[in-house]
Amino acid sequence: MLRGLGDLKDMGAMLKKVMDLKNQMETVKESLANEIITGTAAAGEVSIVMNGKMQVVEVKIAPSAMQGDDPALLEAYVQAAVNDAVSRAQTLVKEKMAEMTGGLDIPGLT
Repeated sequence: MLRGLGDLKDMGAMLKKVMDLKNQMETVKESLANEIITGTAAAGEVSIVMNGKMQVVEVKIAPSAMQGDDPALLEAYVQAAVNDAVSRAQTLVKEKMAEMTGGLDIPGLT
């Protein structure tokens, strides 16, 4: 009659682990807001600074990058710098999540 109670104990332990993981994820998300990532293009003439939540916090464009009559070139530099920053931020998020999960790849976590 009491045979199934062991399963409930195991389930309770698993639920506790899930809740602990959720709390750790919240802590990591909060800490990512304080991480700063810089993406660059055109040999550093254009840079995008963003936080670990992938929010752009600063855009820097050297005057030399704005010379000429071709706005498409400057647009391409900005696009490349943003893509570089996003890529670096994604890598940072993956690293932080891997630390939290012990390297276990959990789909949808990052």
